[in-house]
Amino acid sequence: MKVFGERKRAAVAVFAAGTLMALAACTPAPGTPSSSSPSAPAEASASASASAPTAPPTTTASASPSAAPGTSATVGALVPGFPQQLLPLMPGAKVLSSSFDKTTAPATVALVGGIPAPARDVLAFYTGQLEAQGFKAVPGETVGSVPSKDFLRGDRETVNISVVEASGVSTFTIGANVAAESVK
Repeated sequence: MKVFGERKRAAVAVFAAGTLMALAACTPAPGTPSSSSPSAPAEASASASASAPTAPPTTTASASPSAAPGTSATVGALVPGFPQQLLPLMPGAKVLSSSFDKTTAPATVALVGGIPAPARDVLAFYTGQLEAQGFKAVPGETVGSVPSKDFLRGDRETVNISVVEASGVSTFTIGANVAAESVK
């Protein structure tokens, strides 16, 4: 199926974009103070950070001024307008990043989350959610050694879920290309 291969590449691109967005959120911008007290002298900050660990800075990404209206991404929360009916957050999961572009046809939705649960539980939850909405699972359960599952609805709507499990925490990435009426 040549079309499916193109969709799979699109899903991998969404996965890569979500990963890059999450990594960018962990890197403070140049000139951003790294201590929790921005008014503290530099020497105090340096000695405090050397003697005690500090929490990483919190960063929220937003659409750039040149981004098209209707396109948004954020870190640590669901973007406004995120289609939670289509892709509900698994109970107990934490949002790492999300994005939504309703300017494309089909619309593009991405969610990166983490949960202290096995990868098989994450795949089972989202398989049930998607199948209840008319998506059909495509044969195959992994890409290489990564648990991954693809779903199709009709001939234009696709969803991919990939899960990486480490130290009892599953980090999952969901990328979807769906009709505009699916994300209302």
